[in-house]
Amino acid sequence: MAGKEMYEALLDGLFEGVYFVDRDRRITFWNKAALRITGYASADVVGRSCREGLLCHVDDSGKHLCDEGCPLAATMEDRLSREAHVFVRHADGHRVPVRVACAPIVGESGEVVGAVESFFEDAEWRGAAERVKELEKYAFIDVLTELPNRRHLEQQISSKLEELTRYGWPCGILLIDIDNFKQVNDAYGHAVGDAVLKMVARTLQGGVRSFDLVGRWGGEEFLALLTNAPGEILVVVAERMRALVAASGLREPDEIAVTISIGVAAAKPGDSIADVTRRADENLYRAKGLGRNAVWASEP
Repeated sequence: MAGKEMYEALLDGLFEGVYFVDRDRRITFWNKAALRITGYASADVVGRSCREGLLCHVDDSGKHLCDEGCPLAATMEDRLSREAHVFVRHADGHRVPVRVACAPIVGESGEVVGAVESFFEDAEWRGAAERVKELEKYAFIDVLTELPNRRHLEQQISSKLEELTRYGWPCGILLIDIDNFKQVNDAYGHAVGDAVLKMVARTLQGGVRSFDLVGRWGGEEFLALLTNAPGEILVVVAERMRALVAASGLREPDEIAVTISIGVAAAKPGDSIADVTRRADENLYRAKGLGRNAVWASEP
């Protein structure tokens, strides 16, 4: 096996995704793990510039990094290695949280000729995915989105409310609705509507901590149950979810992007499921009243 082929075979055997870019940030190599994590094959990306927004990296506020704040560009500029936590857009449209590490590639004359980035799925997201696999054994999974279903959510909310009342451990819920979802179904059909639901579901799952829970509440509504989370944390996570969904989107049959509105409700000692979900629903209604793509957290 020639040197180049052996080198590439070694990179293809790594667990981490790895890709190289030249000075114009044109992708020159893409390994097999990068395909597993992003859904893009080498043939889809090699020869294309990451400036095109192919992976469309964003931070946890939804800020696009391809034009400003790109770790690869900064590394080629100052020759310093760096790490970052970003969200990459999967070929299916949803957001995947990844840890990236960038380093410059220096030519024989000492000039920077490109950069290399390695990346792997965020451990918290992988932990949530493993929990979903366990839930499948007990029929607690929504078949379409592969998230926990309402039955499991209600059981977990009940358990956390009991812990709050007995021990004072804070928790709360985020009630999430896809804005104008009927228009997507009407314009593109239910198959595309289902694809949008799955895209949003995966993005939401990637936006929470490993010990939080996101599930499908019904229709185009989702619910996130956050534990050890006072009110300010609930709002921070809700804003992150809103921004990440707004930065996501399908590519087929057209560029289809959606937004979400979120009603935030911190649980109170003595609350029932009906109490806390009612407050979240009322706050969701207020978020919609702001013009959608919004979060509302005040108590009614």
